[in-house]
Amino acid sequence: MPVGAIDSLLFRNLFGTHEIRRVFDDKTYVQRCIDVETALARAQSSVGVIPDKVGEHITASCSTVALDYDRLSRETEIVGYPILPLVRQLSAACGEDAGKYVHWGATTQDIQDTASVLQIREGLEMVASKLHSLIKVLSGLAAKFKDTPMAGRTHMQHALPVTFGYKCAVYLSSFQRHLERLEQLRPRCLLVQFGGAAGTLASLGSADIGLRVRTALAQELGLNDPSITWHTARDGVAEVVNFLALVGGSLAKMATDIIIMSSNEFGEVSEPFVPHRGASSTMPQKRNPISSEVIVAASKILRANAGLCLDAMVTDFERASGPWHLEWLAVPESFVIAVGALSQADFALSGLVVNVDQMERNLSSSRGLIVAEAVMMELAGHIGRQKAHDLVYEACKATIDAGGDANLLDTLSNVDTVSQAISRGRLVELCKPENYLGAASQMVDDVLMKHQSRPE
Repeated sequence: MPVGAIDSLLFRNLFGTHEIRRVFDDKTYVQRCIDVETALARAQSSVGVIPDKVGEHITASCSTVALDYDRLSRETEIVGYPILPLVRQLSAACGEDAGKYVHWGATTQDIQDTASVLQIREGLEMVASKLHSLIKVLSGLAAKFKDTPMAGRTHMQHALPVTFGYKCAVYLSSFQRHLERLEQLRPRCLLVQFGGAAGTLASLGSADIGLRVRTALAQELGLNDPSITWHTARDGVAEVVNFLALVGGSLAKMATDIIIMSSNEFGEVSEPFVPHRGASSTMPQKRNPISSEVIVAASKILRANAGLCLDAMVTDFERASGPWHLEWLAVPESFVIAVGALSQADFALSGLVVNVDQMERNLSSSRGLIVAEAVMMELAGHIGRQKAHDLVYEACKATIDAGGDANLLDTLSNVDTVSQAISRGRLVELCKPENYLGAASQMVDDVLMKHQSRPE
C-alpha cells in the first residue's frame, strides 16, 4: 500500500502525474539497470573485451527475460542493493557461455548510477516540455495584459502602479532562465558511470581498454563520457535536484501571488472554475485556490530534497558508506513533485480569471496616494528632492487623515508651493496611475522577444 502522497490513491494526481511516476517506478528502474547491463556487454564486445557476438546475445536474452520480482525484492533486502540479485537472474537467462560475461568488470554503483541518469534524462525532457508549455501560457498573459494597470505592492502595501502583464513577464523571465539552466546542466550532469570497484577501471586491464569501453558505453546509451569516475563526486545529481528546487521556488512565488490576489479583499484573479474544485465541506461559497496551494507545498518538498542531495555530496573515500542512499529517495520524489507542480501551474494559468475592473478599483482605492512619487519627482526639479519629499509626505498624511473622498490631487492643489511650480493640468496628468508605469511596457516586450527568439 502506498504511504506517500505522490503514490497515494487520494493525492497522487495533485502532487504528480502518471507519466512522470512511470519514469521513476520500480519496474522502469529495473529495466534501466538491464539497459545499462546490455549496453555494457555490447560496448565490451565492440572493444574486444568479451567475445564478439556475446554482447548481442546478452541483449537478446535480456530483452525477453521474465524476472522474478519477489525474489529480486527478497535478495535486495539481504544484499542491500538490487544489482547482484538482478545479475544472477540475467546471467541465468543468458545461459552458461554468455551469462558469465554479464556485468563484466563493473560494480553495483556503475549500473545504478547510470540507470538513474537515464531516468533523470527522461525526467528532464518532461520538465522541459512543461516549462515550454508554461512559458507559452505566461507569454500570452503578458502580451494580453501588457497595458492593464494595477497596484504594485511592496511589504503588502500599495507602492507604485504596474501592469498585470508586467507581473506575468516577471514570472515568465524566471522560467526562461530555468530553461537555459536545464540546457546548460545536461552536458555536466547526464554522465555515464563506469569505473569498477574503486573507480580506476583496473578490472579491464590496460587503461586504454577501460576508457574505450566507457566511451563506447556512453555512446550506446546516448550519455556524456566523463573525464573521471564520479562515484563519490555527486555534484551532478545535486545540481539536478537543486535545479528542480529553483523551478519550484519560482512556481511558489507565482502561486503565492495568486493566492493573495484571489482573496475576497483583493479579488483580482482566480483559478479556473471547475465545479466543486476548492469546495469546502461546510461553507458552500468557498472556491479555494487549490492548484496554488499544492504548488506552495510542493516547493517546500523540493527545497528539502535539495538539501538532502547536498548532504549526499559529503561522501567518504572512494565509495560512500551511506549518503548515496539519500538520492534514492530524493531524486524520484523531486521529479514527480516538480512535474506535478508544473502541471498545476499550467492548469491554473491556462484558465486564469483576470478581473480587470477590480484591479482598476483597487488601484484607485488609495485615492491617488499610489502616484505620490510621480508628483514628488516632478516637484523635485523645482524645489529639490528632499523638500519635495517632505511636502508630498505631508500632503499624503493630510489625505489619509481626512479620509472619505479626499484625494491627493485636491490636497496638492491647495498647496501654494505645488500650484506655483506645477500647473493644474500637469498635476492632473501626474496623478493618473496609468501615466506612471515607467519602462514596464518596454520590459514586457523585451521578455516576450526573448521567448519568440527561442526555438520550441
